Formats: sequence, C-alpha cells, structure tokens
Amino acid sequence: MVATDPQADIAAAMSGAEPQAPAGGQAPLDPPTTGGQPSSIGLLGQLIRFALIGGFCALIDLGTYTLLTQVAGMAASPWVDIARAISFIVGTTTAFFLNRKFTFSGGRRDGKTQVGSFVLLYTVTFFVAVGVNQLMLQVLPESAWQHTLCWAVSQATATVINFVMLKWVVFREPSTEEN
Repeated sequence: MVATDPQADIAAAMSGAEPQAPAGGQAPLDPPTTGGQPSSIGLLGQLIRFALIGGFCALIDLGTYTLLTQVAGMAASPWVDIARAISFIVGTTTAFFLNRKFTFSGGRRDGKTQVGSFVLLYTVTFFVAVGVNQLMLQVLPESAWQHTLCWAVSQATATVINFVMLKWVVFREPSTEEN
C-alpha cells in the first residue's frame, strides 16, 4: 500500500494545484482516465452524485427562498414568484457547476453549444419551477408549511427534468462507436 500525505493533498486541492503522486506511480485514488478525461462513473454513480449535489443545492435554494419569503417579506404575490425565481437561479447555477465538475465530467465540453444548452434547459425548468410553485400555492391550503411544500413540489419537478436533460443532452458523453 502506498502512503500519501493527506494534508499536502488537501492543500493542493485548496490551491487548485494537482496533488503529487507518490514515488513509483499513480496515486491509488486517482480516477482512471480515457484520452485525458475521467472515465464515466456509470449511471448509478451519476445518480448518487447528482442526488448528493442536488441535496446540497436544494438546501441553498430553499434557504434563499425561505429568507426571501419569511425574512424579506416576499411572501405575497407577485413577490413570492420573484423570490422563487431568485432561489431557483441561485440553486441551479450552483448545481450546474458542481455537476459539471463532479457528476457529468465525461461529457464535459467547452464551447457555446454546452453553454447554450445549459441556458435553454434552465430557462425551461425555471418557468416550470415557478409555474408549479404558483399552482401549488393555489391548490394547497394556507398553513405554516405551505411555502415549503410548494417549493418541494416545484423543486422535485425541476430536478427530474434537469437530470434527464443534463445527462443526455447538455453533458452527453461522446459516442464510443465510430461511423
């Protein structure tokens, strides 16, 4: 077993530098690569990472929404829709960059196509999330939990759309088949 210096690895990660491999080869935890890109982690691995990142970003989204509706006084219409829009943008932008780095890195491309796909996807899911939130505000009875439940339903809807479209459109992995 090859020992590495965890403090040096953490310091390197914090500074953006590559951790140093131990003498004699590649560090045992380095992901396998294909053509300089990390190999695919598989659908289950992507789902797990997407769920973990999504949970973290959902807390950011909900925290923003709660802060705006409960503390900043944006609980009445039309402000509640603006609060939901702001929280959606904060949460999904964070999720995009984290998922790009950790979940869908095998399909990561630089360029206008990926950015354009991201903008289109998040524009559509933005309107879906705000619309579902507003629908739930009309359907659910007023209660102390109404805004949280409305947010949860709208977030779940947007999450399903986002995973499917991020996996198979925005971060589509290059085909291994040659024509």
